[in-house]
Amino acid sequence: PLAGQKLLADALTLRAGHKVALHCPQRGGKHGLTRHAQQNAREALARRLAESGSQRRVLAALAEALHLPASPERIEIFDNSHLQGTNQIGVMVVAGAEGFLKNQYRKFNIRETATKGDDYAMMREVFTRRYGRLVATDGAAHPDLILIDGGQGQLTAVREVMEGLGLGDIPLTAIAKGAERDAGRERFFTPDRKPFRLPDNSPVLYYLQRLRDEAHRFAISGHRARRSKDIRRNVLDEIDGIGAARKRALLHHFGSAQAVARAAPSSLEKVEGINARMAQRIYAHFNERDE
Repeated sequence: PLAGQKLLADALTLRAGHKVALHCPQRGGKHGLTRHAQQNAREALARRLAESGSQRRVLAALAEALHLPASPERIEIFDNSHLQGTNQIGVMVVAGAEGFLKNQYRKFNIRETATKGDDYAMMREVFTRRYGRLVATDGAAHPDLILIDGGQGQLTAVREVMEGLGLGDIPLTAIAKGAERDAGRERFFTPDRKPFRLPDNSPVLYYLQRLRDEAHRFAISGHRARRSKDIRRNVLDEIDGIGAARKRALLHHFGSAQAVARAAPSSLEKVEGINARMAQRIYAHFNERDE
């Protein structure tokens, strides 16, 4: 680690225009350790370049790598998250020359009956909602690049939506992990171009990975929040007239929603705040569900 830190410091010094003499073992066990430290230092330098004040240069290099007409000022990145087709959520994060614009992040609760774990359908829904709204809003900022977490299938689905909305001129790029989801072996997909990879340790590669990872982090956090909300939601909430106070009283008396569901009207009436009419409503709710 210390060797790697020194190499990184040396590399940054070299970048500043100063000459530094690097003395590395040429053979033996220390040679392998030093090579590993050099590799780590190169990767750390690439990340530093992508995250530092040289952001403008990275964006210019990104434009060259993706054949964009100019350096992107606004990049919108998309990802989806779900668990076996439940609690489906799509997200958009936004980045620009000044970094991530977190006040412009968006979450999309996806209609599960329409998609049920179909990633392509999820992408189509998210893009239809996001860019359909954009088309309908005068003066809204259009992205200079859209980055999608996925491969050719996701790119095709998104491209169809964008062309249908008259936004086919916005550049699209999909980023897919390589074999065994190996970070660093990503393949990139763009319309009318064969899949390609970027050079190892490229600042552009690390920048795109960082964008993808931020979208993934935001999607996972949104998915977990939605799952937690669903877990907290109680079946008693579905009954008209059952508010927080009555729900607490029922759960305190019976111990669980399942026990409430098995209770007879006469037992339900013994709970504070539950009269005969409400008891019958609760009983009918669960009785109808069982039929």
